[in-house]
Amino acid sequence: LAIADPETVPAGRYARIALETMQIWSSVSQRLAPMENVRVALLAIARGDTPLGIVYGSDAGAEPRISVLATFPEHTHPGIRYLAALTQGAGTQAEAFLAYLSGNRAKAIFAEHGFLPVPQHAKPYE
Repeated sequence: LAIADPETVPAGRYARIALETMQIWSSVSQRLAPMENVRVALLAIARGDTPLGIVYGSDAGAEPRISVLATFPEHTHPGIRYLAALTQGAGTQAEAFLAYLSGNRAKAIFAEHGFLPVPQHAKPYE
């Protein structure tokens, strides 16, 4: 089972939490092939180096040589978020870029690649 390293990579941590929540971590933990990042895990699956793996859905959608067999239920792991913010010294170009990322065109592009908007009722990232 290809997986981003649960000790060092967020994708691996999310996978471990989901497997623990589903109470199957102990049955699969000895069958893992931890990888340095989620894209390396994806490549291992695509090449057939491992028969199965756990990767982000957005990454799986970008690799035509694999098929998604299942997804973890949302309640089994923390929400996966990619955050963007301006630093104190950010200039007008950074402000314009953040405004673009928040706009409808960027949201459509994100959705096309498997990224969903954060629900309005979502709690702030902790």
